[in-house]
Amino acid sequence: MNNTPFIYGKLANSLEFTNRTAETQQLLQNFEAGISTILISPRRWGKSSLVQHAAKKLRNNKIKICHLDLFSTRTEEEFYEQLSTAVLSVSGNKLSEITGFVKEMLGKFIPKISINPDPNSEVSISLDWKEVKKDPADILNLAEKIAKKKNIKIVVCIDEFQNIAGFENPLAFQKKIRAIWQKQQHVSYCLYGSKRHMMMDVFTKPSMPFYKFGDIIFLQKIHVEDWQKFIVKRFKETGKKITPEQATTIADLCECHPYYAQQLAQQTWLRTSRVCTKQNIETAHESICNQLGLLFQMMADELPTTQLNYLKAILAGEKKLSSKDVINHYRLGTSANVVRIKQALLEKEILDETGTGPVFLDPYFAYWLKTKFFV
Repeated sequence: MNNTPFIYGKLANSLEFTNRTAETQQLLQNFEAGISTILISPRRWGKSSLVQHAAKKLRNNKIKICHLDLFSTRTEEEFYEQLSTAVLSVSGNKLSEITGFVKEMLGKFIPKISINPDPNSEVSISLDWKEVKKDPADILNLAEKIAKKKNIKIVVCIDEFQNIAGFENPLAFQKKIRAIWQKQQHVSYCLYGSKRHMMMDVFTKPSMPFYKFGDIIFLQKIHVEDWQKFIVKRFKETGKKITPEQATTIADLCECHPYYAQQLAQQTWLRTSRVCTKQNIETAHESICNQLGLLFQMMADELPTTQLNYLKAILAGEKKLSSKDVINHYRLGTSANVVRIKQALLEKEILDETGTGPVFLDPYFAYWLKTKFFV
């Protein structure tokens, strides 16, 4: 077991993974059926952990899952190299088999390939970009060709997929890969990323190439009851005690935000010798807020006064944000300006739009504004 029963800032393993039973089952069903999946949620809600968790639970050895992360990928060339590397890494266990696929399917690109005999090492591939640019279809179809040849299915999981919007001529690139991927019968895709607003633009706008590409899962917050059971269980497993009511308090303080729930539970656990106290939770909560204070100050400094005033109105519980009284009281300008302010804050991923109105994506930023900044 890890030094702490809670984890945040990196992928959660099976012990630290919380609930997501329905989402895991849906992913597994899609993997089995060859249905492409798009995961959309705010940042730090556990998308990457969910995909990894589902992949580990897959028991069908005729389905191979490969992962690539576009976090630092900035060009189409880098994308093709990463895709080729990820697909080849699951194509075979023997050096000769992988080399054979390279010669047969990528030979015209004169790739430079490096494979360490250590089975835990990754394949490294470098493509001739001038050749790839002429016709990248062979790269985009590599997984399909290998899957057909080996009589398997391949699921390509791509994290930070929204980064393709930063490529040169991104719309043309999206049209290119969509046209090829949608025809594949042995390969499906699981696409997700940390910038919810950009992911929404790519997958939910009818004018975009990836509209209706696959099954869209809008990840929801984990229920407070599930956090309560999880936190109590993890404390107990390490010889410490926390009451269900105290565990609920932890979940409530961070509004069931997955990242912060794990962080606050961990900080509370570290402050608990044997039995958790109310003070342990409160001290941990304030400590996290203070740690984030400098970051939040920088975020606030970058916001125009009207946007700060809009956030202040939300924190004050105002519901009719376009009403004349609210606009005058918080100096928001005009009703048209209120619409622009909200849109800007949505794009900056400070706010999210719900059925009841705009809400803060980061509960600690909201708490810091209310108790430190606007006081």
